[in-house]
Amino acid sequence: MLSINTASASHEMDIVMKTLEANGAKIPALGLGTWQMRDEECTNIVKTALETGYRHIDTAVMYENETAVGQGIKVSGAPREDIFLTTKVWPTDITEDSFIKTVAGSLERLGTDYVDLLLIHWPPKVNAVSDWAKLLNEAAERGWARNIGVSNFTVPLLYEMVTASERPIACNQVENHPYLDQSKIRVACAKHGVALMAYCPLYQGRPLMNEPILVETAKACGKTAAQVVLRWHVQHNGAGAIPKTATPARLAENIDIFDFELSGDQMEAITELTQKHTRICDFEFSPDWDAV
Repeated sequence: MLSINTASASHEMDIVMKTLEANGAKIPALGLGTWQMRDEECTNIVKTALETGYRHIDTAVMYENETAVGQGIKVSGAPREDIFLTTKVWPTDITEDSFIKTVAGSLERLGTDYVDLLLIHWPPKVNAVSDWAKLLNEAAERGWARNIGVSNFTVPLLYEMVTASERPIACNQVENHPYLDQSKIRVACAKHGVALMAYCPLYQGRPLMNEPILVETAKACGKTAAQVVLRWHVQHNGAGAIPKTATPARLAENIDIFDFELSGDQMEAITELTQKHTRICDFEFSPDWDAV
């Protein structure tokens, strides 16, 4: 079951944050991605994000920054129960020998007893989907994960996981931006009540931000092109985004997207850019992507 709610985040900008209710999870639609940030820089940006009003922080074992993320949460003073914390396990650790030890290590580094969302980072190339589901369920049964989900799963893989898992799958985190057609996985997520959370939501900045439709829409709305793109993300039903930035001013800009709305025509015009179908994260270990 997937629905949309709004809730206030009390801070200087008085943001009303959209919340995705996906199979029991309540996920803030906009979060902070921390990929490629390390050490003090990561700690400081997490702290600043929480002070700015963010309540969704995303990390992963592979990022090698869970300790820094945990420290940022600690020094921010934000109550742990108010934060939606996501981490991800790398596919080589999705085995009976490694998975539980890996999750335990994540909790220790993050300085917490649980994460709000535990994801399989990429679908492994070995074992069956039912084996992966069993491991996610075990972590949840131990109380280490309030919700479970996946990342970079295609339509068939998502169906297999939803079918195999005893517990509901709350999220599929995928690359998503106006240069990539993700309509098939978007429909599949909605069908299963799964939230679609976008990484690389702003592509890589340019050339996307220079697209005439984004420049024109930003001017009409009194916003920046980046804000327009992030608004495009969250206006899709059941969708959110985790933009990464190390710049405090951009933190405030990225989250300030809940006081305006794109028209149907504007949404359609931006969506037309997906015909480019350009993917940033495509690796040897990637699954066979859904055909366009």
